[in-house]
Amino acid sequence: MTTTGTGTTLPGALRHLADYTAATLSATTREIARVTSRSMTDALAETAAGRRGPLDAATRALTWWTVLADRRTPDWHTPNQIVFSTPFAHLRDMTRPDHRDDDVVPTLLLPPQAGHSSHIVDYSADQSQVGAITEAGLTRLHVLEWRSATAATRHVSITDYLDVIERSIRLLGGRVNLVGDCQGGWLAAIYAALHPHRVHTLTLAGAPIDFHAGDSVIASTTRALTSAFGLAPYRALVAANGGVMPGRAALANFIAIRPQAELSRQWELLAHLTDDAHVRRYRAFDDWFTHTQDLPGAFYLWLVEHLFRRNELISGELVVDGRRADPAAITCPLFLLAGETDHITPAPQLFALADVVGTPAERITLRTARGGHLGLFMGHDALRTDWPALLSAVRALS
Repeated sequence: MTTTGTGTTLPGALRHLADYTAATLSATTREIARVTSRSMTDALAETAAGRRGPLDAATRALTWWTVLADRRTPDWHTPNQIVFSTPFAHLRDMTRPDHRDDDVVPTLLLPPQAGHSSHIVDYSADQSQVGAITEAGLTRLHVLEWRSATAATRHVSITDYLDVIERSIRLLGGRVNLVGDCQGGWLAAIYAALHPHRVHTLTLAGAPIDFHAGDSVIASTTRALTSAFGLAPYRALVAANGGVMPGRAALANFIAIRPQAELSRQWELLAHLTDDAHVRRYRAFDDWFTHTQDLPGAFYLWLVEHLFRRNELISGELVVDGRRADPAAITCPLFLLAGETDHITPAPQLFALADVVGTPAERITLRTARGGHLGLFMGHDALRTDWPALLSAVRALS
């Protein structure tokens, strides 16, 4: 089932980057042409109809800039309480008071951690992975919220993250349904490999387990950089930012991967400034997307070395504090959800886990959702169709 990507070797990585760059430049050029043509057509039509005066362009530009500048801090939409805190994580109890005594295995959700806040799992009142989990009957739900790194937490390590998961699970009774998204997914997989007796079921979405599988521009870039310079570029980034990996760098990388998408997003805002519903949707996404947070430098450099570069998790060679995190030790029911057009974590990177775990094949579920990476965690289709299907199966076992 494992699929080797073109970026597995250095020549393959360079070819993939060259092809991807050419395709991205072409797509961006087409988007610029589309936007320019549409802008001119709309301007001429509105001028002919008498709806656009000489000051209209300046007014629209000012309104557009005001919307861009008016950012708010993301917040949780589901009522919750913090059970305990560390300098780098909060454990939030999302369980409704009337469900605290429900006879169901507790669920622990590990959100993504790639320079953005954990709020994506509770993005809005009607786009919430938290809501999908509880509606499926997994009512005893906790979420680990990752906190932005500071000078005081720049040395936080993989061991610290695994310890806070262990502490959380012990607090919840010692055994949980573990759900991990993206980076939270590989963290969940490592924990499950080290502590299989603590994990009742394991559900991963968009998690890069085999970093060298499929065709990923992130994997190809990492291969090219580390082959030429080792970890020097990554160490320099961390050193230049006081020992942390800045979230703004992650944001810049995401935009650089598909600049045409950002161009289209800004154009659509400009074209729909008088559409209150469109502006609200834009604000909601941008409040999350541009509200970056930093990662501890020690943790970031560890994952680049052992996961991105050496790909030790899928090979079974990963060692944490003297213990081997062997995926074969995972024997619980396994549920894997990938995005059909996910360019951040192609499906083969996640589905490769099914080939190396100890879970019997009949207890492994693979599902592909329509859409891309972020849509796995906050998209209407995934939340209304894919997550309920997987979570109902988890509930039946809980």
